[in-house]
Amino acid sequence: MLCRLIWRLILFFFFPLWITIWIAKIVIPIYFMVFKFFLSWCWSWWCPMSATVLRAAEKKLLSYLKTPYKGRYVDIGSVVGTSDKIWTIALNTESQKMPLVLLHGLGAGVGLWCLNLDAFASQRPVYAIDVLGFGRSSRPDFSKDADEVEKQLVQSVEEWRKEMKLPKMILLGHSMGGFLAGTYALNYPERVKHLILADPWGMPPKPGTDQPRKSKLPWWARALLVTMQPFNPLWAVRVAGPFGQKLVERTRPDLVAKFSVAVDGDAKAVSQYIFQCNAQRPSGESAFHALNSGLGWAKNPLLNRIEEFSEDLPITIVYGSRSWMDTTAGQAVLERRPASSYTDIKTIMGAGHHVYADKSEVFNDTINAVCQFADECSDTEDNVTNPPEEPRINKKAKQQSKSSRARIASNEPPSSAVDRVDRKKNITS
Repeated sequence: MLCRLIWRLILFFFFPLWITIWIAKIVIPIYFMVFKFFLSWCWSWWCPMSATVLRAAEKKLLSYLKTPYKGRYVDIGSVVGTSDKIWTIALNTESQKMPLVLLHGLGAGVGLWCLNLDAFASQRPVYAIDVLGFGRSSRPDFSKDADEVEKQLVQSVEEWRKEMKLPKMILLGHSMGGFLAGTYALNYPERVKHLILADPWGMPPKPGTDQPRKSKLPWWARALLVTMQPFNPLWAVRVAGPFGQKLVERTRPDLVAKFSVAVDGDAKAVSQYIFQCNAQRPSGESAFHALNSGLGWAKNPLLNRIEEFSEDLPITIVYGSRSWMDTTAGQAVLERRPASSYTDIKTIMGAGHHVYADKSEVFNDTINAVCQFADECSDTEDNVTNPPEEPRINKKAKQQSKSSRARIASNEPPSSAVDRVDRKKNITS
């Protein structure tokens, strides 16, 4: 009798609770699904991202080209996501010369090479890709660990190379793309004929607390960057929603102006492309954030690994004279590499961080000269004995200029559009 009473009491008190829990297990997931869908709908309404608009904006930028090009998605398999695809444009693929592969920087895409592709493709095959996580390529979930992210990005480039059946290539990377190109060359030196780093990010190590930091940014900009460290770099573009494109135009009028010639002065076409590249899911940005330490320093900088680069790998680093990047890292690379290794440091006068757009003609001549040098050097040849010919723009000034090393020591301004610092062993300007 007592047992029955106890059982009835248990049922009376706990049965409604059990029913409530059972209902909650069904209702709560449905509620969260609806809420997530609602938030997604609100976000898509607020931040007007569109793959169609991005494609149209890219097409408008590339309409500047006189060289025919082909664009396609290259399936690289499950490198990070389940089926990753890299958007690729190819020019002059019939040429038998060494191909040039271009890797863009943070927040960019293949469209921003529009001022360079014609010049490059006049000499050889050229391939420009939207790095995985950027532009029109797939946007998978990268790891949060810097070493793992680096491996994922490097592997994505290698799988792309395999699919494209390129035995060897001249690899050119700008900014973050320079960091990626450098780490790829570290892992697959046999696949890189010549490594070209254009104003690369991630070269020098972060200064210690006891070392003075030389920054070209004003104090208020540094303070803002410290505050925004937990966020992805371009979060403001997405938060601005329908005003994001205007934000790009207002905050980076210089960047918009650089490419206006490619779209007949239509600034909105340029800002639209940049906005649409960064309004989508910030997959590549998250990868960059994982690689980042503090105010834009790399957690695993290339300069700390410069001794690991193959001695047979020729390296050319191209800086803009007005860039905010730490250009002293290039000189450190020059000093740390063996005397038998080819290393060339170039500075394009009057150019900033976007060296490929600021002085596009000089940049194009410089890169073509480096590529021509790579063609002339066989795998068994000493790469140090035949430096590349100076670009046409620099030939007249070459006879009047002093050696680059002397200018560095005395802080004299360079006397030509392209200042070259070569390997200290029997190569001087």
